[in-house]
Amino acid sequence: MRVLWYNLREGEFVKNQEDKAMPWLKYYKKEGLPESLEYPDCSMVDVLMQSAEKWPDNTAYSYYGHKVSYRNFVKKIERVAKALKNYGVKEGDRVTICMPNTPEGITMVYAVNMVGAVCNMVHPLSSEKELEHYIKVAESKYVLVIDAVFDKIYKLRDVAGLERIIVVRPSDGLGFLKKRLYKLLHVKKVKLPTNDGRVVLWEDFIANSYFYQGSFYEERGAEDLAVILYSGGTTGAPKGILLSNLNFNALGIMATTVIKQAKPGATVLSILPIFHGFGLGVCVHTPLCKGMGCILIPVFSRKQFADIIRKNEPSFIAGVPTLFESLISSKMGPKDLKSVTSVICGGDALTVTLRDNVNKFLGEHGSDAKIRVGFGLTEGTAAVCLSPEDEFDDGIIGAPLPDTYMKVVKIGTYQQAKVGEEGEICVSGPTIMMGYLDDEAETAQAIRLHEDGKLWLHTGDVGYLGKDGLFYFTQRLKRIIVSSGYNIYPTYLESVINSHEAVLTSTVIGIDHAHKGQVAKAFIVLKPGYKAGKKLEKEIRELLGRHVAIYALPVAYEFRDKLPTTLVGKVAFRKLEDEEKAKKT
Repeated sequence: MRVLWYNLREGEFVKNQEDKAMPWLKYYKKEGLPESLEYPDCSMVDVLMQSAEKWPDNTAYSYYGHKVSYRNFVKKIERVAKALKNYGVKEGDRVTICMPNTPEGITMVYAVNMVGAVCNMVHPLSSEKELEHYIKVAESKYVLVIDAVFDKIYKLRDVAGLERIIVVRPSDGLGFLKKRLYKLLHVKKVKLPTNDGRVVLWEDFIANSYFYQGSFYEERGAEDLAVILYSGGTTGAPKGILLSNLNFNALGIMATTVIKQAKPGATVLSILPIFHGFGLGVCVHTPLCKGMGCILIPVFSRKQFADIIRKNEPSFIAGVPTLFESLISSKMGPKDLKSVTSVICGGDALTVTLRDNVNKFLGEHGSDAKIRVGFGLTEGTAAVCLSPEDEFDDGIIGAPLPDTYMKVVKIGTYQQAKVGEEGEICVSGPTIMMGYLDDEAETAQAIRLHEDGKLWLHTGDVGYLGKDGLFYFTQRLKRIIVSSGYNIYPTYLESVINSHEAVLTSTVIGIDHAHKGQVAKAFIVLKPGYKAGKKLEKEIRELLGRHVAIYALPVAYEFRDKLPTTLVGKVAFRKLEDEEKAKKT
């Protein structure tokens, strides 16, 4: 019997239709994988608790060597859920989580899910304007924030109408002795207001859980909204991406089925942040669906990468190309990677050269694993496609996950492209987002009903279906700069730059960077009467700093009398990209 998956627009179950145009299924047969799977009609935390029932003594997460079992993790989640209820959080409320990968961050994700509320995940390094937008658009009244960026959140307390700001210190998730040592070594303290009842430290927040005696569990279904993540959407402006319980649970079940090394007790190096779809979906929720452990790394350091791996001995390493560039530049012994059984790369294109170098490095340092390439986007809960084992050609992204359909359509149409013909990659299946927050027009642009009766997510990525039955990525339709796995949207940066009174027009491109893949560079044309100089550049930098996250800020600015244009008068940004590449040759 065919397994059912959700039609996300209609909210009804529809049968997967037999489709002869699914040449990738031969790889399923080769690897003994099922075409379809069953997905529970429940919440994210329900799936985690099912893991706790099966594997109560397995480690759910570790944090600087401090390990917590599934049994104790559920207890922590329940305490936080009680604390949330005690502070008035209700079903359907949006709780903003502005955190790196810490125990408090992931515990809050599942506690919010347990009380029937929604997680609003935001980047701690976002600008004040971005944070204000994320909190306001989600109508969030509660914020969990790491102390280092508390000041930015506190400034928004009135304009955003915040009722509670819960502040976490990095040492809160450590055991008693390690916490004392941490406090001795880290003397910098963030000063918190003493007379504002809206601000509460994590330890005091938890203590208040003892005062709540009522019900704290709200039953939620697969269709219910669970998480809001942020991406640029089709216009480049920040868009809230609505993801359901089904989206995350389906991803976890799919991935742990396809990846045979995903076994209870294995561990995943959770470096990618929880405010990133890849980080929350692939590196946290997926392992917790299978009794695996998350090794929480709040801050990534190239210099400490080797030590992190030696101390934690992960089974899985999942990351973006820049992470693996850091890996192969690390100094390791011949057996330092012996624990690694699976390596997954996503977030950006993996070159053949980097693939070969990573595989060589793995073999030289004790691992039999070979790097596999994943493909996805936040609108698809981070992962929709994975390359089969031992299959790798330039640009390969692999085969769709179970119950996931993929096709390539001619750009600007719904007409399916021929095998080997480039077009826009479209995806349909249970991990596709519910839509964009409060933006029906953008949602309709991204998710479209085709003549085959299926809803298809138009990814904005160009690729083709190969003769081997696998999919390949070639380029992006949308202008996106990928820097260390983060998406930077040139259109948004340009709109901010152009708002300066001196600027006539601007364009932002990605330029190559040794460690980050790419970084942003801005080209600016001024209005008559204005003169380029360090003072004006400083003003534009400060303007961007108020609206744009630190990681997205241009690293260089170039003032020009005019910008190159195409035959139809648009800025020829590709010519600028070619000019920058020529400078490096």
